[in-house]
Amino acid sequence: MNTKNLGVNTICTHIGEVKDEQFKGAVSPIFPSSSYAYEGVDVKRYPRYFNTPNQEALSKKIAMLEKTEAGLIFGSGMAAVSTTMLAFLHAGDHVVLQKTLYGGTYNFVVEEFDKFGIEYDFTEGFSETDFTSKIKENTKVIFVETPSNPLMVVTDLEMISKIAKNRNIVTMIDNTFASPINQNPADFGIDIMIHSATKYMGGHSDICAGAVAASEEHITKIWNIAKNLGGSLSDYTVWLLERSIKTMKLRVKAQSRNAKKLAKWLQKHDMVKKVYYPGLKNHPEYHLAKKQMKGYSGMLSFELKEGLSASKFMKSLQLIKESMSLAGVESTILSPAKTSHALLSAEERKRQGISDGLLRFSVGIEEKKDLIADLEQAFENISEKELEKK
Repeated sequence: MNTKNLGVNTICTHIGEVKDEQFKGAVSPIFPSSSYAYEGVDVKRYPRYFNTPNQEALSKKIAMLEKTEAGLIFGSGMAAVSTTMLAFLHAGDHVVLQKTLYGGTYNFVVEEFDKFGIEYDFTEGFSETDFTSKIKENTKVIFVETPSNPLMVVTDLEMISKIAKNRNIVTMIDNTFASPINQNPADFGIDIMIHSATKYMGGHSDICAGAVAASEEHITKIWNIAKNLGGSLSDYTVWLLERSIKTMKLRVKAQSRNAKKLAKWLQKHDMVKKVYYPGLKNHPEYHLAKKQMKGYSGMLSFELKEGLSASKFMKSLQLIKESMSLAGVESTILSPAKTSHALLSAEERKRQGISDGLLRFSVGIEEKKDLIADLEQAFENISEKELEKK
């Protein structure tokens, strides 16, 4: 069969399967062996070399979803981020990074790069000038995340690609928040797509994994260091991730629809100061998001009005879980200041616009009316507590 024009649901379901030649089962068998023959075989397989049958097959699915030639699966999103950056950055090199990034990525850069002699600069904003003004003669990589975590800023991928290609710079994106369902950065010329596969690819809050998709040339370069750093993924988890991706489009589309409706509802609520969601027409990058995204993600953030306790609000929720991670089928909420960006100083969080009243809301697949009812009773609860104080 010609796989070139397959639809996304078909890719999610069928590409990257391991065929059960012995029993003809409908799902991929698991090959958990950590030891394989080396004489008389075409491939010398070893888990740390990312080439067990399950690892190899799933990488093909990831690559096709991101419209690239090849992919790699890692033990976590940060394993994917760190390994990919270190594959292209060496002592004396320089990297330009977007102002707002996942806290773990930011922390990796500021805590580790000096040890490797790697220079770095964070942009002050998201315009072409913000990026070009930071580029030096030794700049090798531009790293962005869009939509960003947690303020949902959208960066112009075509602009980033043009800036980089004119200067022979490699572009990387953390595409976790969008997922390959809502955004394919390769369409806009971005070189390397990175994911915390724990999130939308896994989608059930029960695995930890990372993924990278790029050209064969770039993946080979990443693999050369990855095999030494040892960030491979257990075949049991690889199997679970393949199973989960089969329903990714169905889940992500449902989550994105819910998130857009809830963002509109929250925007009108008198106890909400601001809503951050690229699918809202008053979002600063709404038109850009509409151009480069196929959906606006199941992620949003909102800021409570001054004087309202984010902690009390979350504790009042009954259906929506107060939880660390995101993108599961269940709705979850957290305070970025206390979790994803807790490693940043209070001054840096303030500089990035991450207040103590900001809440990041990962919208699940529940019925919209039930989520609204839960939010409303939580608002009423903290409102009553404020009245009691007075």
